[in-house]
Amino acid sequence: MECKIAVSLIHDYLDDDLSKEQGLMLKSHLLSCDQCRMRFNELEQTDMMLYCLPQHIPTASKELTERILNTLPKTKEPQIWVKWMKRHPAATAAAMFMVVMLLSVINVFNQNSQLVVQGNNLDQIIIKGNTVIVPEGNVISGDLTIENGKAEVFGSVEGNLTVIDGSLYTASTAQISGNIKSVDRALDWIWYKISNVFSEVAYR
Repeated sequence: MECKIAVSLIHDYLDDDLSKEQGLMLKSHLLSCDQCRMRFNELEQTDMMLYCLPQHIPTASKELTERILNTLPKTKEPQIWVKWMKRHPAATAAAMFMVVMLLSVINVFNQNSQLVVQGNNLDQIIIKGNTVIVPEGNVISGDLTIENGKAEVFGSVEGNLTVIDGSLYTASTAQISGNIKSVDRALDWIWYKISNVFSEVAYR
């Protein structure tokens, strides 16, 4: 136990606002910490002196009492969000998990720059560096997905065309029978992956 926590518990003890478990923790700390034990004795003696003072005392004694009380260390009230976290540990853990997962996915998204091409009869395409070309007169049967690259379509795609984190150019001769999707942001990428997972599950 840290000494600053022990000081807070000492004040709770003197105010009779300490649970049995906290009392045992405080006692264990006082046995091993001379500084906190000395502070506890001083505060306890001060508390007993104030308790023994008569209620009707001269004004000068009241001012002295106030000065003594003002010199005593004051416990800091925990912030509202700290209290909420203590009252809702499960929700806090779930929120932290989601934040960590989101940051991890975004980090992977930013680091993954390798060109990936998915689809049928890929022998109909030409790859130059990170540019994927569907030549004029060539036909891609089904969906075509290109990640981390440029897509240039001069021929036909008989399905959906999806470009993830890249650019798309379609010539006047291009024919795309399905939808054209362009995914450029991390959150869109996440939603795209989740949608694909659900689609795969639905078709199984």
